[in-house]
Amino acid sequence: MHTFQRKEKLKSKKVFEDLFVDGKNINEFPIKLIYRKVHFEDATPIKVGVVAPKKKFKDAVDRNRIKRLLREAYRLNKPLIFNNIEGNFAFLFLYLGNRLPTFNEVDVAMKNLFEAFLKKESHESNN
Repeated sequence: MHTFQRKEKLKSKKVFEDLFVDGKNINEFPIKLIYRKVHFEDATPIKVGVVAPKKKFKDAVDRNRIKRLLREAYRLNKPLIFNNIEGNFAFLFLYLGNRLPTFNEVDVAMKNLFEAFLKKESHESNN
């Protein structure tokens, strides 16, 4: 269950643009989650993209490290989401901090983001 397969990666340019235009978001410093309910042809429940800003992190090595940490935190915590959602979602994780994070910081923020997401989604589906 703790895998991050190729089919779970968000690759569609159109979905990326749609996320920025009319996606909902949740902040849990140092990560921001932008998400949107979508329909995927391959029936994958969630597709994920990760972003580290080039403006704050000039070195590609640093951006890649941040993205690796975000993907790993997602991979380890995704059972929290998979068992509790209905429908398909596109997720985009943006790193907001100004310095390189530790894995622990990212992991805690990811868990808090997932809790907030589930709370918000269950609230919206009940209305």
